Amino acid sequence: MSIHSKHKDHDLAVGTIGLGIRPALIVIDMSLGFTHPSSPLGGNFSSQIEQTKTLLDLFRLKDLPVYFTSVFYHDETVASVFRTRLPDLNILKTSSHWIEIDPRLSRQSDEPVIEKQWPSAFFKTELYQKLCDDSVDSIIVVGLTTSGCVRATVVDGLQYNFPVFVVPEACGDRNLKAQSAALHDINAKYGMVMLKDDLVNKLKNL
Repeated sequence: MSIHSKHKDHDLAVGTIGLGIRPALIVIDMSLGFTHPSSPLGGNFSSQIEQTKTLLDLFRLKDLPVYFTSVFYHDETVASVFRTRLPDLNILKTSSHWIEIDPRLSRQSDEPVIEKQWPSAFFKTELYQKLCDDSVDSIIVVGLTTSGCVRATVVDGLQYNFPVFVVPEACGDRNLKAQSAALHDINAKYGMVMLKDDLVNKLKNL
């Protein structure tokens, strides 16, 4: 008998997690380097931007914390293995317009941009401390790309013991199969995938 035949082919049982009373919205890498089709890292994510704008409007109306992230590199030594593996990342230099948050999102001056160099928004950044300072008790993660930086942020968010929610309509990926697999994986283990309208209804009741 093979080891695989000892395991049943079904998902683990999962419980329900609560949204909390002070959720934060984390917008992952919606910079021009990822949102503009002419970028080697980019694609057409107009729909995801529109869905994210709806969430941003609500968070701003309710005065809830919003954070953006952007990948950029100050010199050639940082994340050298990651950049060797994905050389298109090298366009994300501090002097480049590619690191700017897409203007369609109308980022406000009091909404921080977290500089990151690796997939997770938490890894070697100040994000966790900012969430603590803002008394955040759950996080909603949207952005690009679902199978990469969104997923990595969700896993780390869980590891910092935050309830994590992902809005599928506001997440994008150049590979739709990878997106589907990532959302399934997130919902099965690390967070809750929640449709935008359902999340909006919960936020309106806070």
